[in-house]
Amino acid sequence: MAKLGKNAPNEQEGKETVEFFKDLDREALNTERFIEKYSKQLGIIFGVLVLGVLGFFAYKQFVVAPQNVEAVKSFLAAQKKQTEGKDKEALGGKSAANPGFIGTYNEYSGTNIGKLSAYNAGLLKFKEGKFQEAYDLLDHFSSDNKTLMALKFGAMADAKSGLNKNDEALSLLDKASTASDDPYTTYYFTRKAGIVALGLKKNAEAKKYFSAIDEKYQDYDNGMSDSYIEMTKYF
Repeated sequence: MAKLGKNAPNEQEGKETVEFFKDLDREALNTERFIEKYSKQLGIIFGVLVLGVLGFFAYKQFVVAPQNVEAVKSFLAAQKKQTEGKDKEALGGKSAANPGFIGTYNEYSGTNIGKLSAYNAGLLKFKEGKFQEAYDLLDHFSSDNKTLMALKFGAMADAKSGLNKNDEALSLLDKASTASDDPYTTYYFTRKAGIVALGLKKNAEAKKYFSAIDEKYQDYDNGMSDSYIEMTKYF
């Protein structure tokens, strides 16, 4: 049986290293051939990707940013009118010179300020007694702020009550009662939902709301929930 020399392991490792680099060379060659073959298509794809990225940043820089600035200016002008008690001027929407909340929403509906303008316009429409218009405007508002969303659902519920659609109002109040992490906001809309449920003779639902207050929000309720729970037994 032949004996391996002392350098045999090193020789073996050397052969493996050579083969490894040959494989790399073959892979590199294949990659180069692929690039050569499809260079035109790859160039188009790369160009589209670059244009897409540049287009996105250009849109944010030259379209969204200026829109946000103009939307804020328009919103603040309407808000100033509202603080002065000039609700009709604050509502606006009748001329480009005074866009108001409605004009700001119509022009900048894709911005957060535009959506907030819809919310404010909805509240003013509700104040005028135009409940369906108020509801529609409020429905356009959206936010990542959970408390604001609770207030939105609550205001929409009021609009539905104004339209004598109290079952729909109760459904919206239920949403309002669970939309926010703020305890007082949750208590307020839970209590309101309970009162509406009681008025609709939905005593089981009313009891559910008032029992939740009794368990979790006694600090805000001053014991009133006990009285309402008793009322669910007799009304």
